[in-house]
Amino acid sequence: MEIHPVIEESWANALQPQFQAPWFAMLKQFLLEEKKHHTVYPPGNAIFAAFNHTPVDRVKVVILGQDPYHGPGQAHGLCFSVPDGIPIPPSLQNIFRELESDLGIKAPRSGNLTAWARQGVLLLNATLTVRAGQAASHQGKGWENFTDAAIRYLSDHREHLVFILWGSPAGEKARLIDHSKHLVLRSVHPSPLSAYRGFFGCRHFSAANAWLEKHHIEPVSWVLT
Repeated sequence: MEIHPVIEESWANALQPQFQAPWFAMLKQFLLEEKKHHTVYPPGNAIFAAFNHTPVDRVKVVILGQDPYHGPGQAHGLCFSVPDGIPIPPSLQNIFRELESDLGIKAPRSGNLTAWARQGVLLLNATLTVRAGQAASHQGKGWENFTDAAIRYLSDHREHLVFILWGSPAGEKARLIDHSKHLVLRSVHPSPLSAYRGFFGCRHFSAANAWLEKHHIEPVSWVLT
């Protein structure tokens, strides 16, 4: 497993201090040891996929997840997304259900959200790796420092972004964002355990595009084929 895979240039510059921090060296060592005894997702070359698909100056919307899917073949570095041919997980099914309710967009056959990422939707998990079969197993190992830094950087250096925070852990990241110049949308997680308590009906997709249009930014086409 490659622990320091290539990251897109603008993000490499923005996050360079994180790569040099003592905690990052400890994180790398943890991942090396973890890989000796366990399967780790996503593959090493996909750890930074969210950043590689969506350079700093192209970000319009940030959707924040918790940690990667922990089943075989699911995680490919974009939160909530799965590669083509992989069954759509329940949380993503609920995201598509809300998308249809909000904008009338029918659920696609594939759960691959790469098309969103290429339009400027940063699909970022708070933790970028996970042990196979064990959700949240890499939380508290250092990734949160890295992704917090990315959120802070966007808040400080960009304007008029939309941050979509689903679930309590994501909601805690609101403290990193300058609410005076960015739109922050929060709800419960789209998991079947919580979606009925406020995710359904949140209309975050239309709210995000309304904000972007208000600030003369091209809205996101949420349609997936």
